[in-house]
Amino acid sequence: MRSLAALLLAVPALLLHGAARAQDTPVPEAVAPGVWMVQGQSALGSAANRNFISNAGFVLTNDGVVVIDALGSPALAEELLAQIRRITPLPVTHVIITHYHADHIYGLQAFKAAGATVIAQRAAGEYLNSETAAQRLKVSREQIFPWIDENTRLVPADRWIDGPTTLTLGGMEFRLQPVGPSHTPEDLVVYVPRLRVLFAGDLVFRGRVPFVGQADSRRWIEALDSLLGYDIAVVVPGHGPASTSARADLQLTRDYLAHLRLTMGEAARNMEPFEEAYARADWSRFDKLPLFQAANRINAYNTYLLMEHEAK
Repeated sequence: MRSLAALLLAVPALLLHGAARAQDTPVPEAVAPGVWMVQGQSALGSAANRNFISNAGFVLTNDGVVVIDALGSPALAEELLAQIRRITPLPVTHVIITHYHADHIYGLQAFKAAGATVIAQRAAGEYLNSETAAQRLKVSREQIFPWIDENTRLVPADRWIDGPTTLTLGGMEFRLQPVGPSHTPEDLVVYVPRLRVLFAGDLVFRGRVPFVGQADSRRWIEALDSLLGYDIAVVVPGHGPASTSARADLQLTRDYLAHLRLTMGEAARNMEPFEEAYARADWSRFDKLPLFQAANRINAYNTYLLMEHEAK
């Protein structure tokens, strides 16, 4: 472990436990000893931002580098690989995918070309082979061109996992814990116990309104409750800066989901029209968060439909 220890001592102390800043390009910032992240912008994916709207992280070990999530375009992934090579000559041996949303996986082909093994939760296979995934890629090729183009492809995992799994590399233990279905059916978090770092994927949107989509918000809340029991020094969320206040940031996402379910659930039970329920609901705790205007209404509507279904 001497080589890794020497490298960790070289990391400027002022960066450790700091929150990464959103950049135009993936510039790593240290968030714990031997742990870096790049922070995407709080925006919708576009050609202007190259689909750099999500986070990715990586952990150094004595035998190689483990990357968590692959960013939203091959060009971004190539830039991240170049940044990793500036930090260490060791290869990227594994890429762990927290879920198969486009902004986290379109960079996978660059890591595969570099020789990395891709690991993901098996439930992602159904989405990967679906018409939804194919159509999403088609639309991305139009809306995010030239960063997503005809050469961009969907990359399956080399290793699909079905339950809690431990990966050990260079003396570092990574605990892979499936927590779906919640944000997606295939949600996976990565916990590094020695460093007390949790890569939470899109279970945590720090400092912004989450994208709920077709999520199972009840299970998502249950998953966040389970994560609140972890011994965590740093959370790397799927979106937003790293956090050294794990409980508060897990709780914010949890409280937003609970508020959606409370307000929309009451409306669904009372057969109140969505528009009236949405206008009546109190959004004051969340309406100053980034992407509230872009995401909250559709989040509420999807939750309204979900609560109608759960009430049957």
